[in-house]
Amino acid sequence: MTYLTRTVWILSCISLVTDIASEMLYPVMPIYLQSIGFSVLLIGVLEGIAEATAGLSKGYFGKLSDHTGRRTPFIRLGYGLSAVSKPMMAVFVYPLWIFFARAVDRLGKGIRTGARDALLSDEATTATKGRVFGFHRSMDTLGAVLGPSLALLFLYYYPGRYRNMFLLAFIPGLLAIVFSLYLKERSATPKEKTEPVRFFAFLGYWKESPAIYRKLVVGLLIFTLSNSSDVFLLLRIKQAGLGDTATIGIYIFYNLVYALAAFPLGILADRIGLKKIFIAGLVLFVLVYAGMSITGNWYWYGSLFLLYGLYAAATEGISKAWISNITSKADTATAIGTFTGFQSICTMAASSLTGWIWFQFGAVAAFLATAGMAFMVVVYLLFFVPAPDTAV
Repeated sequence: MTYLTRTVWILSCISLVTDIASEMLYPVMPIYLQSIGFSVLLIGVLEGIAEATAGLSKGYFGKLSDHTGRRTPFIRLGYGLSAVSKPMMAVFVYPLWIFFARAVDRLGKGIRTGARDALLSDEATTATKGRVFGFHRSMDTLGAVLGPSLALLFLYYYPGRYRNMFLLAFIPGLLAIVFSLYLKERSATPKEKTEPVRFFAFLGYWKESPAIYRKLVVGLLIFTLSNSSDVFLLLRIKQAGLGDTATIGIYIFYNLVYALAAFPLGILADRIGLKKIFIAGLVLFVLVYAGMSITGNWYWYGSLFLLYGLYAAATEGISKAWISNITSKADTATAIGTFTGFQSICTMAASSLTGWIWFQFGAVAAFLATAGMAFMVVVYLLFFVPAPDTAV
């Protein structure tokens, strides 16, 4: 497995410990927010604004990374901000402070995403993109298994001590900063243009990008409009009467499936085609959200989260591998940053809209609306977007 280079391993380990920190908190985040007075609607707005912050910064810093020819400074700064944001959530419980702390966390993600994915792409060939991105997603998601497991253990001995967990989450975040210091990159090759990069300069890439890129991204963004924060899935489980332990346990199970499946599905995608695996993942997503409209026991929700883990493994890394295979190497960070930027803005709308539909019409309507829109995207990608190896 020579394609798993030193850089791929370091980036994967950084993502592993960062996700341990983030995912210690994620499954208890809605519980914590509700305990300090946040409504479902306000949680949706919070998650939406957080994603919008990440989205706008992903586009800008992706463009800036390509412009300067540098990757590691953006990766180090991004992971550093995400690390310090964790204890900030425990300092005060005022809504504006919580919004600020979440924005800092998401800003860190925005700064690092384009540069990190471009560095991963630089370490792979066209024939190994699926497995390199898949391996990274597996390691990243392994952190999402270990993080909630640690949260479950902590809450077993210290039930209800949510604020202490935010302080503990700083430890793995600090490890990510240390690991990032060992990253090396090839000599910087900045673009010839010397004018400063404007904040919305990445939007110009949309006009310059290949037609196949625009076709693919349109489909992905429509899907994103239906794909709200996973917080709503966790709230649905809580609404059905499952306790904290069952909720976190099912979330751990989902991430375990995701972690185990991402690498093998990446290898399979390299062999049979990225498009086939990606569409199969979207079909699973439709089934999961349709199933969430039905009230069941923990066996039912466990089965749905099994499918949800397979969906995530078949789409998250695969979409970035697909994009990097249809765009110029010199614009990789910009292409991924532009997509993920628009994606985060759409996620803001999706989370806010889902929160509103849930608030007005109930959980069943919210999940069925999501499933219906996702099915339309499956049809669009199947018939209107060619596979990357046949794109013209």
